[in-house]
Amino acid sequence: MQISVFLDDYRTCPTGYVLAENIDQCISLLRNNYVDHLSLDHDLVNKTRNGLMLVEYMVNNHLYAKRITIHSANAVGSKAMYKYFKKAQEELKMPKSIKVILKPMPLHSIAASR
Repeated sequence: MQISVFLDDYRTCPTGYVLAENIDQCISLLRNNYVDHLSLDHDLVNKTRNGLMLVEYMVNNHLYAKRITIHSANAVGSKAMYKYFKKAQEELKMPKSIKVILKPMPLHSIAASR
């Protein structure tokens, strides 16, 4: 089954995506489905298990999506996630064909504040 996954425990999940609120749910979805697009947040409620930990797990266990977007508003965390993926591609630990995009998304949208 082909799906798109949105890892976030705060923002509203976009239409057409399956929500994962923690890294364990995200790992399960990656293991059991063909993930076309994976959109990742860094900061999660569980401060000791964040998006960077998921990225490291994904690379070490060869769990990927066709496209990966890092949507975290945490500038330091999102850049660390992006750099980890890019380094894995440079070291041939991750296919270079996987498109990785860094595209921060605000925590609060204009529509949500009305």
